[in-house]
Amino acid sequence: MTINRKKYLFTSILLIWGLAAGMVSPVQTSINTQLRYAVRSPFIASLISFTTGTIILALVTLIIDHTMKMDWRIVPQAPKWIWVGGMMGVIFVTSNILLLPVLGSALTVVSVLCGQMTLAMAVDHFGWFGVQQHKLNWPRITGFTLMIIGIALIQHF
Repeated sequence: MTINRKKYLFTSILLIWGLAAGMVSPVQTSINTQLRYAVRSPFIASLISFTTGTIILALVTLIIDHTMKMDWRIVPQAPKWIWVGGMMGVIFVTSNILLLPVLGSALTVVSVLCGQMTLAMAVDHFGWFGVQQHKLNWPRITGFTLMIIGIALIQHF
């Protein structure tokens, strides 16, 4: 197999993985919203979601890495912004729990996706956070514009 074909196959597998991961989002949001109703709090529902996720992730880490050890000496040397991902996850999950009952599943997902794409294109364009730079161009702008049109169609119909 040529190098280009291997790279194409690998990229295709990752795109399918991304598609599958994206399919989890509306299911997770729907489940967490029902959990919100059961426990009568979007914040407790989010806490339960993160707690169960943390337990599963700890088990996966132990199975794959065979350890929970981390070199804590990296903390003062690492950029401060690398430690805020969990806080952003709280915003993401809790916002989805609050949005779904009002917007519905489809509009919640596409509005969140549009927000993700807005900042993702800026991150790519400027190469923020150590990401490889991909300049903004007309095909990307066109794709984003079509997303906005899609959101309007989903909201209207």
